[in-house]
Amino acid sequence: MNWQTNEEHQMIRRMVREFAEKEIAPRAEEIDATDEFPEDLFRRMGELGIIGLPFPEKYGGSGGDYMSLVIALEEIARVSGSMAITLDAQTSLYCEPVYLFGSETQREKYLTPAASGDKIGAFGLTEPQAGSDAGATRTRAVRDEATGEWVINGQKIFITNGSIADYVVITAKTDPEAGTRGISAFIVERGTPGFEPGRDEKKMGLKGSVTSELFFEDCRIPAENLLGKENEGFKQFLTTLDAGRVAIAAMAVGLAQGAFDKALAYAQERQQFGQPIAKFQAIQWMLAEMATEIDAARLLVNRAAGLRAQDERFTKEAAMAKLFATEMSESVCYKAIQIHGGYGYVREYEVERMYRDQRLCAIGEGTNQIQRLVIARQILGR
Repeated sequence: MNWQTNEEHQMIRRMVREFAEKEIAPRAEEIDATDEFPEDLFRRMGELGIIGLPFPEKYGGSGGDYMSLVIALEEIARVSGSMAITLDAQTSLYCEPVYLFGSETQREKYLTPAASGDKIGAFGLTEPQAGSDAGATRTRAVRDEATGEWVINGQKIFITNGSIADYVVITAKTDPEAGTRGISAFIVERGTPGFEPGRDEKKMGLKGSVTSELFFEDCRIPAENLLGKENEGFKQFLTTLDAGRVAIAAMAVGLAQGAFDKALAYAQERQQFGQPIAKFQAIQWMLAEMATEIDAARLLVNRAAGLRAQDERFTKEAAMAKLFATEMSESVCYKAIQIHGGYGYVREYEVERMYRDQRLCAIGEGTNQIQRLVIARQILGR
């Protein structure tokens, strides 16, 4: 198994880092303060081919692999968690299932414009009564035998890109008596009668990312908008979440790297007792721990991404990467604030924002408690 990065990956890292530092970083504070989605930066990611990195060129992609995407996510998260989570939702959660399970017609219609950044996508899984227990979805889809259409009723919550999405992949029960084997996935277009976005949530962090409620009331969609096979939606979204967990882990690594970079620079500049605080062993030990934890998490992410790029099973590795990287990110961002002292607690210094932004990583794409269950079941052969 080869999950090391190659020269092409390093070129992508340099390109994305240059874009992130020149175009996103100068606006990161403004994005957080205004709580508004920067659509122009999203479109710019599309122009640069970042959104479509892991997809073939025939579908609007860049012809890269999943390793390319996690590198891009890390580099963007170094300067803005909001832009990173938007990219994650677009590429890993929306484009990925359309690419993996969609028909050729669906790929051309719903993947190509999203992979190129011309359209925005979202993934609708979570509901008020179905969070960690995603199989408990109450959204229903019933086939109208007279027209062949699917009629959808239900509600989704905490949907990244929700109210701004042109297309949404959602899950709904099509055979209520079959439990998780009675769930299907559908593509719903914005503007479809009966489909309405609800409120956008006011969040602790990731404020430039849109998180919304979605409502479906007698929403009729064509029969051909069924994604993949009927009643296989549960298996589909488990596969989708594996990729999403690697993406979230990469984002956590990027946020931690950004916080570490700020803490390192601050420690070398800040004078106390007549010398830079980087001279003190207490600070040196924190920096050493931070650097080691970031490297370890990055290796776990690369391993999972490498398996995904080679079409190998990576459920356990994805859960391990997400669990370790997200808890590492909280630890590193905490230490970055400690190194900054009182300045770390004020918004003038970016580590305060990074600490808030990283908190979602341990919740989204399955809480870290769920990751422990996934890992345990994998190693116990269940």
